[in-house]
Amino acid sequence: MFYEGLRSEGEEEIISLTRAAYPGSQKYGAAVWNGDIMSDWNALRQSVTSGLSMGMCGIPWWNSDIGGFLMGDTESEEFRELLVRWFQFGLFCPIMRLHGSRLRTKDQPERYPGIIERSGGPNEIWRFGEKNYEIIKSLIELRERLRPYIMEHMEENRRTGAPLMRPMFFEYYEDEECYKLEDQYLFGPDILFAPIMEKGQTQRQVYLPEGRWISVIDRQVYQGKAWVTVHAELDQFAAFVKEGSAVLDVF
Repeated sequence: MFYEGLRSEGEEEIISLTRAAYPGSQKYGAAVWNGDIMSDWNALRQSVTSGLSMGMCGIPWWNSDIGGFLMGDTESEEFRELLVRWFQFGLFCPIMRLHGSRLRTKDQPERYPGIIERSGGPNEIWRFGEKNYEIIKSLIELRERLRPYIMEHMEENRRTGAPLMRPMFFEYYEDEECYKLEDQYLFGPDILFAPIMEKGQTQRQVYLPEGRWISVIDRQVYQGKAWVTVHAELDQFAAFVKEGSAVLDVF
């Protein structure tokens, strides 16, 4: 209804941010997010599989509320860690969007005394600690440098339906190992991202399919069809670029 109404008023590039959709909704410019989820590690893990599922349903424009939506305590060290890891995930999503109903900080007065009010806390990137601010700022700047790559493969989606956020088996369908992987994925054909989704975690296993892959952390080259161990401090993330791809230069 909204799509047809906007078209009738002369609009041509129409996007509607919506929490629900179905296969075919992409025809109407649906940009879907996965609802008002909790600000916790489980919701981050579920967001990864949710985004991959949406892409395989033919809906390319997808995102989650970075940091989750509900009960985020901006003064908590655990939430601040979660937020950075979620921002790293958001970097490799079709839409990168910070949003959330944060808990009020101790110095904020109640707007409606006597009424339970669980939100109203700060949500600007400079309100999560100085260290986090620098990390998040660098991720936003990196996202801007990735813009040409993202636009190239969203155009590919327009032509072919290939999602930007791709399960491993989408490109490597002859590799049986790729059908078992739910916690890493491809962002376009040339970037492999393995999010960190556990509190305090700085190391994880990543499967590299055939070919040669370059770590964005230290530029080390790895031969594919093998598992590797990646160490990533909070200001680092586990991502690899296919050898020969020009997108390596933006990292």
